[in-house]
Amino acid sequence: MSRQSVSVLGSTGSIGLNTLNVIERNLNNFRVVALTANRNVELLAEQCARHDARLAVIADPALEQELVAALERHGANAEVRTGESGLMEAAGMDETDIVMAAIVGAAGLNSTFEAARRGKKILLANKESLVIAGEVFINEARKNHARILPVDSEHNAIFQALPIGFENGLDEAGVDKIVLTASGGPFRTLPTDQFAGVTPAQACDHPNWKMGRKISVDSATLMNKGLEVIEARWLFNARPDQIEVLIHPQSIVHSMVAYRDGSVLAQMGTPDMRTPIAYSLAWPQRIEAGVEPLDLAQMNDLSFEQPDLERFPCLRIAFAAMRTGASAPITLNASNEVAVDAFLQGKIGFTQIHALVSDVMERISVTAVKNLDDVFGQDGLARSAAQQWVAKFYG
Repeated sequence: MSRQSVSVLGSTGSIGLNTLNVIERNLNNFRVVALTANRNVELLAEQCARHDARLAVIADPALEQELVAALERHGANAEVRTGESGLMEAAGMDETDIVMAAIVGAAGLNSTFEAARRGKKILLANKESLVIAGEVFINEARKNHARILPVDSEHNAIFQALPIGFENGLDEAGVDKIVLTASGGPFRTLPTDQFAGVTPAQACDHPNWKMGRKISVDSATLMNKGLEVIEARWLFNARPDQIEVLIHPQSIVHSMVAYRDGSVLAQMGTPDMRTPIAYSLAWPQRIEAGVEPLDLAQMNDLSFEQPDLERFPCLRIAFAAMRTGASAPITLNASNEVAVDAFLQGKIGFTQIHALVSDVMERISVTAVKNLDDVFGQDGLARSAAQQWVAKFYG
C-alpha cells in the first residue's frame, strides 16, 4: 500500500480521535496533512504538533489568534485557517488523498461536498450530508469520481457484506434487503412513563458505545437509526422497502444483508469505531486497528427484536421522511438538531424531542431539492420553525 495523505475534518471529536489513533498504528501507510476542530484550540494544536499537520482549521474565526498561540506553544508548524472557507480548503487540498468527514450535523455538509467536488476518497462519518442532500451529493461524487466509504458501524458492516457491483441496484445484486441493527440505547427497557423525567446525563450514557453528546441523544431516541436508514437509502441505492431495522442489544452484529437465496451475511465485531475507520482507510485492504478480537466462545446471548415504534416515535418519523423524500429528510434533520440542542440545554424535556420534530414536519411543506441552495433554504426554514416551537412552549 502506497502512503496516503489524510485530512481529518472534526479531529477533536470521537471519530476524529479514533481516526488519529488508527493512523498512529499505521504510519507507514498514512500521514496527516490537515486537521480541523470547532472550538477545541488546545487539543487541535497538540494534534497538529504530534502529526506534523500542514494545515490547522478552527471553525470559530474568533479563536484564530488563540490557535496561533497554541500552535507556537506546542511547536507545531501548521498554517492557520478559520471558518467555512478553511474547512473547505482542508477538504479540497491537492495533496489530500483521503478526507475523513467527521463534523457533526449539517455544519459538515459544505466541506464534505467540497471533497466530493474534488474527487477525494471520502470516509463518511457525517451522515447528515446524505440525509439532507442525498441525491445531490451522490450525483456530485459520481460526476467527479469521488469514492464514498461509510464509517458508521452499521453502514460499514453492510458495505462489507455486499457484493461488488451493488451500486447498480440491490435487485441486480441478488439482495432482498439490508438490515441495520440498533442497540436500543439506554432506554430500551425503561418504562415509558419515566421518559418525561430523563436527564441529558442519562440520555448520553450509552450502554455499548462511547460517542459525542448529540449522537448519544439521537441513539437514545433512535433518531440516529432513523438518520442511518435515510443514509443507507443513498449509500446503497436501495428502495425504502429494502431497508429494515432490528434491535440487537449486544451490539456485536453490526448489520446484515439478506439475499434472495435465503443467505444472510452479517458483520460482527467488538463495539469499537476503530474497526470501521480502519476498514475505510485501507479499503480494499485491511490493517491493524488496535481492537480487541471477539471471544466467540463467550457469546452465549445474541438477541434480536423488532423496534417498538410507540416507544421510539423518532424512528417512525424518520422512516416516513425517507418514504416521502424530496425535502422531508432536511426538515427532519434540522428540527431534530434544534430539539436535541434544546434538550441538552435543559430547555425542553426528552419526550418533547419527537413532539417538536413531528410538529415541524407537519407544518413545513415538502419541496423539490435540486442543489445545495435548495438544501440550505429548507434547512433554514425548518430550524427557524423549530426554534420558534421551543420559544413558544418553553421560553
